[in-house]
Amino acid sequence: MSQHHPILNPPNILTLFRVACIPLMVVLLFSPSREACFWAAWVFALASATDWFDGHLARRMGIETVFGKFLDPIADKLIVTAALIMILPFGRVPAWMVFVVLAREIVITGLRSIASSEGIVIQASDLGKYKTIFQLTAIIGLLLHYDYNWFFGIAHPLLTVNMHNAGMFFFWIAFVLTVWSGVDYLAKFVKVIAR
Repeated sequence: MSQHHPILNPPNILTLFRVACIPLMVVLLFSPSREACFWAAWVFALASATDWFDGHLARRMGIETVFGKFLDPIADKLIVTAALIMILPFGRVPAWMVFVVLAREIVITGLRSIASSEGIVIQASDLGKYKTIFQLTAIIGLLLHYDYNWFFGIAHPLLTVNMHNAGMFFFWIAFVLTVWSGVDYLAKFVKVIAR
């Protein structure tokens, strides 16, 4: 049984590391400077990578714990929320979009807890996974924000990428998937509860 595994196992330590990255990212984002944003993006990217790795490790080692199942989604939501709220004052993302994204997470989390209390498991769709991938990619772009030249330092307009525009491109896709997956989950919830 998962309850007999120690709380501080490798997957949970990775999840706690993700939570520990949040204050560092927040402190870096108090400054809108290029350097601070660059390092904040790296911290966010590193923390996001542990999201996939901790789940994979838990399944592979057969040590999925109740604590891990509780903390993992909270860690994901906290780091995404922190990143989006911290870039709001810099005008890098529309406040109404951030509100919809965060409201969706709160509503779906509430519905999941209701379903769980009734002993009902509503399977997450692939839409939610795609939403997460595009959301994380978008946030990295929005954190980087500035123009970057990715081709051996050769300064040329065609080789320069505006990371803010790239971030917003992916954020719009993530936004559509956020709303779509939210409506999809709500429909499944109503269907299951109606039975």
